[in-house]
Amino acid sequence: MSDQSLSAIMSERRQLINVAYRLLGSLVDAEDVVQDTYARWYAMSPEEQQEIRSPGAWLTTVASRICLDLLGSARARREKYVGEWIPEPLPGSEESTVDPADRITLDESVNMAFLVVLESMTPAERVTFVLHDVFRYPFKEVAEIVGRTPAACRQLATSARRRIRAAEAPVVTTAQKADIVRDFKRAWEAKDINALIGLLDPDAVSIADGGGIVPAFIDPIEGAERIATLLVDLAGRAPDLHFSERTVNGQPGLVAERAGEIAAVYAFDVVDNRIKHLWIVRNPEKLGPWKTA
Repeated sequence: MSDQSLSAIMSERRQLINVAYRLLGSLVDAEDVVQDTYARWYAMSPEEQQEIRSPGAWLTTVASRICLDLLGSARARREKYVGEWIPEPLPGSEESTVDPADRITLDESVNMAFLVVLESMTPAERVTFVLHDVFRYPFKEVAEIVGRTPAACRQLATSARRRIRAAEAPVVTTAQKADIVRDFKRAWEAKDINALIGLLDPDAVSIADGGGIVPAFIDPIEGAERIATLLVDLAGRAPDLHFSERTVNGQPGLVAERAGEIAAVYAFDVVDNRIKHLWIVRNPEKLGPWKTA
C-alpha cells in the first residue's frame, strides 16, 4: 500500500471513533472497535484491499456491524453490572488527554441526556438512527449494515425519533445551564440545603455509576429534598473534595477532585431552569480521558 493510501485509511480513524462512541456510549469500547476494524482491514491482502472502491465506507460498515453485535450483548452484560450504567463522560476537547485523532466531536448528539435516550433504544434502532439522522448515511447503506430492508430502517428511524421527541425538553441556552451549574456548585460547597432544593426540579433524579469499583448509590435517588440532603451529607463527610466547572459531553458540568485525582464527573439535564437529572460517574474505568485542571 502506498503512503498516500495508508494516510487515507488512517484519516478515517476520527470518524470511526465518533460513530462508535455514539453507538456504544463508551470511549474505551469505541477505541476497541476501531482497533478491531483496522485489524480486519490489514488482515486482507493488498489485492483484496484494492478491490474495495471506498475504504472509508468499508471501515464504517465494519465498525458499525461490530457495534451492532456489541449492543446485542451489552444488555446481558449490564444486567450483571453493579448499580446503574451511565455512558462514559467526555471532557471538552481543549482539556482532553485523548489524542486529537481520537477526540469526539462535541455536539448535541453526545450530550448525556441524548446518550441516555439512545440507551433505551433497541440495537437496530440505535444504529439506524445514529447512522442516518446523526451522520446522514442513506437508508440503503444503513440497511446493508443492520441486515434490514431500507423500508424497515425507515420505520426504525421513525421509532427512534419518537423516543427522542418524548424526552425532549424546552431549550435552555448553554449560558443559562452554566449559571445554574455554578449556582449548584456554590450551594453545595456552602452546604445550603434550601438553595439546592430550589435549584432542583421537585421530581429530579440523581443516578450514580461506581461500577462496583468505588462506592455509589445502587439505585436512582428521586426527589429534590432527598437529593439535596444526600449532597449536603456528602459535603460534610468529604471536606477534601474540590469542585471545578468543566465541559462534560459538550455541556456545563462539574468535576470533583481529591488529592490531585479525579473522583467523579457530574453531568446535568436542565429543564425550565431547574436540574431535572444529575448523572454522577465515579467508575474510575470511565474517567480515563480526564485530567486535573
